[in-house]
Amino acid sequence: MARIPRSKQETPPHAANAIKSPRLAFTCLGAGVLLLGGFLYANPTHKQTHAKSAAQSLPAPVKVYGSKSAPVTMEVFTDYQCPTCGQFFEQTLRPMINDYVSAGKVYLVHHDYPLQMHQYSGQAARWANAAAEIGEFSDVEAALYDNQAAWTASGNLEKYVSGAMSTSDFKRMQKIMEGCEAPGPVARPGGMIPSPHPCALDAYIEHDIQLGNQVPVTGTPTYLFIYKGQKYPPGSGFVSWPILRQFIDSLLSQ
Repeated sequence: MARIPRSKQETPPHAANAIKSPRLAFTCLGAGVLLLGGFLYANPTHKQTHAKSAAQSLPAPVKVYGSKSAPVTMEVFTDYQCPTCGQFFEQTLRPMINDYVSAGKVYLVHHDYPLQMHQYSGQAARWANAAAEIGEFSDVEAALYDNQAAWTASGNLEKYVSGAMSTSDFKRMQKIMEGCEAPGPVARPGGMIPSPHPCALDAYIEHDIQLGNQVPVTGTPTYLFIYKGQKYPPGSGFVSWPILRQFIDSLLSQ
């Protein structure tokens, strides 16, 4: 199991410190880089055709919080099985959603970045995208993080996803998930590993992974900010809501 580095002191996530801080880099991905070392070269025979063509019949999943007109946009790349991502959601993103997102100050955009080192991360991303298709993304994302330890141990994602919605909505999700046999697609350094059983939802996850590789994402969670048309360098790892709020306030004061 990957060991997640713990920091003794937090660093504000402004441009220079966030990207250069050694304590923030390679959180869940750090140990995974060694595990993925044998897959550093691209696979030109990557089979995406089925997933992409099937996905055209589905609307693009909405995985956002708040208003697009908010002055600050925060994009987050996460892995639902990553312990640091769970901590970041519970202690930072959730209070931010209830505060600055609700107040119209921040527009939060979720991107999937499931890591190969986590057995169920690609499948969890599929369930989150299926939930987004029927307007249940926020409840399912919360359920996945709230119960992360349980489904990581058992692999029973359906138990906690179904508990986040009505029976009728879960049946709609099951219909979308038909053919999505595990494992789902996952990220590797500089690329991705497609599922051996591609399904319609994979195109959205693979698109997020491609966006993350362009950042580039070197650990999860990774986050970046856009304010007044300027995109700030990314930060990664855990940062508390009080520290993040100070950074957002500094942007809003400019």
